[in-house]
Amino acid sequence: MPFPGARRLQDVEPFLAMEVLERALALEREGASVLHLEVGEPDFPAPQPVIDACQRALRDGETHYTDSRGLLPLREAISRNLGDRFGVAPDPDRILVTMGTSPAMLLTFQTLLDPGDEVILGSPHYPCVPNFIRLAGGVPVLVRTDPEAGYRLDPPRVQAAMTARTRAIVVCSPANPTGAIQTRETLAALAALGPTLVSDEIYDGLVYDGARLSSMLEHSDEAFVLDGFSKRYAMTGFRLGWVVAPEWAARPLQVLQQSLFISASSFVQLAGIAALEHGAEAVVGMRETYAVRRDRLVAGLRRLGFGLAQAPEGAFYVLADARPLGALGRDSRALAFTLLERAHVGVTPGVDFGQAAEGFLRFCYAVADEVIDEALARLERVLGELGRAPLSGGEGA
Repeated sequence: MPFPGARRLQDVEPFLAMEVLERALALEREGASVLHLEVGEPDFPAPQPVIDACQRALRDGETHYTDSRGLLPLREAISRNLGDRFGVAPDPDRILVTMGTSPAMLLTFQTLLDPGDEVILGSPHYPCVPNFIRLAGGVPVLVRTDPEAGYRLDPPRVQAAMTARTRAIVVCSPANPTGAIQTRETLAALAALGPTLVSDEIYDGLVYDGARLSSMLEHSDEAFVLDGFSKRYAMTGFRLGWVVAPEWAARPLQVLQQSLFISASSFVQLAGIAALEHGAEAVVGMRETYAVRRDRLVAGLRRLGFGLAQAPEGAFYVLADARPLGALGRDSRALAFTLLERAHVGVTPGVDFGQAAEGFLRFCYAVADEVIDEALARLERVLGELGRAPLSGGEGA
């Protein structure tokens, strides 16, 4: 039977991390105890000042529409925060507050792209980015990054992939799924290539081993810089993000926001102000804990036979090479669903992040030490059994 919906939907790939999560939730409804290392969600509560501000806002009746661009005090607080961290405080009129960073990316590509325009992004990559590009009529162009080079985006490779239709280059630093950080020199070189830069900085602040982070704001006034509260402040459910746009794009983004989303939730925006003003100490504590968990998980995966060229520098993921396990590691989707069904451990197939990550699995270490230890113990048992049994091959198997 022909597909009855819009043709563009046929180009939207399933988000396998969510497919794994949804199957895991079904197993839990059946009584299984599943360990969740598949989704990128902090296990910490939001900082107490954030909770207090949200409760206070609800009690005070702050439940109505705001300016579509976001509350001015929040945009001013974002500008001050960026100035403190990077020495660049953009005009609040260039800042659009969104319901998470994904809507910011959707709005950005709708603003940038005409049908057939090309967008270059490093791969492995966040799975939803190509979908956002395709929905805007654009064409994603993948440039491979290598684990041996720390998954850094190579400007000469990017330049070689450019054509007359190249409209934008996407940068994610620290990156999902690799934890890679792009150096100041790399960002400057990419900015010099000409196309508009779209910089996803949602994991900013979660870096380890003294790694230094640079923002694209330091290199270009014409970049779209996306960030938010979900990862750094453990506020995933609040759905609050922002985009700093070039001056020319501020009004088009505002018009799109008015039509598509109206505004972010008013009481959540007030919680965002509290996060920026009072959440720094909580972020430091979370980052220190993540560093310990990272080392624990990396050591355990290496002991099980996974390949890891180096520990991730940022974010809270390990992209581990399953190919040293032999035939088990060749089909990451089948392996991930088999581990879910047999070990009740949720992990994300590497192929979710593009063919460059096929044969890998992504593990999230934003979970407690005891969860990491139990997950490793379950995996060790089941991986031993899998040497003598076939893989499941997909959901529900």
